[in-house]
Amino acid sequence: MALTPVALAHASRLVNHGPTVLVTTTHEGRHNVMAAAWSMPVEFTPPRIAVVIDKKTMTRELLQASGRFAIGLPCAALADLTYAVGSQSGHDVDKFARHGLQAVPGPVLGLPLLEGCVAWLELRHIPEAHLEDAYDTVVGEVVSAQADARVFAEGRWRFEDDNAELHTLHHLGGGVFAVPSRTVRARPLPSSP
Repeated sequence: MALTPVALAHASRLVNHGPTVLVTTTHEGRHNVMAAAWSMPVEFTPPRIAVVIDKKTMTRELLQASGRFAIGLPCAALADLTYAVGSQSGHDVDKFARHGLQAVPGPVLGLPLLEGCVAWLELRHIPEAHLEDAYDTVVGEVVSAQADARVFAEGRWRFEDDNAELHTLHHLGGGVFAVPSRTVRARPLPSSP
C-alpha cells in the first residue's frame, strides 16, 4: 500500500466529504469488515468520528468487545467488494476468507487495514451509553490516519482526471455508487460597498 501518514489535525478531512467507508474490527482471533454509508467527523481536537453500525452486526459486537475499530475509504476499484461486504453478515460468513481479502496491521492499534483503500483511520472506541443504547451510532477517537498521496496530500483531497481510479465511493442505494468526477474551486467574492 502506498499510504503516507496524515496529521491528526487533518484526519477528519478524510471523511468530511461523505464517502462510503469500510469498518474493520478484530477481537480474540475473530475479525470482520462491513460497509457503512453514514460516517462523519464530530470533533477537531482530538479528532473524533461517528459512524452508524447496527447493534446486531458482528462488527458492532467486536468493536464493543475490543474497544477499537478502523475506517477505510474504498475507491472506485473496490465498488463490487464494498457492496458485497455491506450485503453479507459476518455472523454467516468469514468475509476475509470468502473474498480473499488482504490486510496489513494498522500502525497503532494493529487493526486489519484492507489493501486497496485510499485512506485509513484507526480509532479507539469512546463508549457513549446514552447514545449507543438509543441509536446505532458509535464514536471513536482517531489515533492514526494515513492516505494515498496520489489523491490526498497536504491535508486535502485531490480528485482529478489523472487519479479517477482512486476516487472515493458514495453510496446512492441498491449497489449504486457515485464517485467525485469533478471539483470546483471557489473564488473570493468581492466585498460589498
